Amino acid sequence: MASGGQINASGKNNKPALSGAAIWNMSLGFLGIQMGFALQNGNASRILMNFGADVHELSWFWIVAPLTGMIVQPIIGKWSDGTWTKLGRRRPFFLVGAVLAAIGLFMMPNAGSFTKYLPALWFGAGFLMIMDASFNVAMEPFRALVADKLNSEQRTRGYSIQTVLIGVGAVVGSWLPYALTNWFGMNQETAAGQVPQNVIWSFIIGGVILLGSIIWTITSTSEYSPEELKAFGDEHETEAPKSNILADIIAMPKTMKQLGLVQFFSWFGLFSMWVYTTSAVAQHIYGLPTDDHSSVMFNKAGDWVGIIFGVYNGVSAIYAFILPKLAAKIGRKKTHAFSLVCGAIGLISIYFAPNPEFLIVSMVGVGMAWGSILAMPYAILGGALPVQKIGVYMGIFNLFITIPQILNALVGGLFVKYLFNDHAIYSLIFGGICFLLAAVSVNFVEDKDELK
Repeated sequence: MASGGQINASGKNNKPALSGAAIWNMSLGFLGIQMGFALQNGNASRILMNFGADVHELSWFWIVAPLTGMIVQPIIGKWSDGTWTKLGRRRPFFLVGAVLAAIGLFMMPNAGSFTKYLPALWFGAGFLMIMDASFNVAMEPFRALVADKLNSEQRTRGYSIQTVLIGVGAVVGSWLPYALTNWFGMNQETAAGQVPQNVIWSFIIGGVILLGSIIWTITSTSEYSPEELKAFGDEHETEAPKSNILADIIAMPKTMKQLGLVQFFSWFGLFSMWVYTTSAVAQHIYGLPTDDHSSVMFNKAGDWVGIIFGVYNGVSAIYAFILPKLAAKIGRKKTHAFSLVCGAIGLISIYFAPNPEFLIVSMVGVGMAWGSILAMPYAILGGALPVQKIGVYMGIFNLFITIPQILNALVGGLFVKYLFNDHAIYSLIFGGICFLLAAVSVNFVEDKDELK
């Protein structure tokens, strides 16, 4: 049975406080996952355009990422709640997800090698789907592991440490293509229809680090047994009912429903940024025509997008250290609202950027919003979930992330083509407006931990 716990008012054992090293070890795999995500977010649009996609078609190819997440994560969450093996409860999913994600990273930029079977564009989109689905297999069990292992007092710290590691991994992943060219002399030029070598090698390096970091977490972190978790139950615990995912969605806690609106606007805006920043910067900042997809200047713009994406992820990692103190002083909801407003200012300011270097300033605000999006909603949600269903509800909560991205994928390309005349910069402004709406919405969320 568990040791080191305290007896709470309900007569159950509180989870013992874990050391800082233990919390870092259990979350280290997020460094590799987010390194892969950063490579995807910063380069997938460029790769697809290298293979021949037009700017208004990009969202259609990106739809595979949130669509697979919407399907995979609730299922994985429910499975991981009820999976007990020699490897543990959550860790089998880390391992499977890591292996498949690494395969996707190795293959996506090399999709041009399969053109005798299908066009490279279709193979690239297919590997994007495999890669993102595999990230999702690993990600939500990582979120659930923090809730499994940490007590309420350490939960915000746990998610903030995840945010730090996410930021570090994302900085490395975002900067790799630029670094390989400008620091190590790797070739950036490429023929039409091909992916530059610096991007290909960045994805290979990212896959190796992804595997290594998740294996570290698997070998360094133990999991509580079912009996120990039962002993740690709080006033929200009930006997696990026989139910299905649809029933769990219908019965989701009030706080989770309220956070859904916040997540909707937040992730609608993020999707616009990830899909269209490369085109927006190439067109609006570098002055390139809308049909330039493979010139040296276009690839320089793409590498610079990797740099500024690394900046916002680096800011989020630093900001994650501030979030717990800020939340303790003004509350989680006000902290999240403030951070989202900063993100809105950052995205909208890109329109007024006089040069590429100014975008670094814009990304400071975006990084503050991103750091909060990765931590605050989960910290608020964790206190409202029944402990025996944390995994499935964390997976269901991902619907509030994937649905807005899918909707954006369906209408975003139409907006760019018919409303914005293929000028992607206006999609970024629209994303900033969505951040503002999310900031307003968070004020109406009930944070059960703050009510205690």
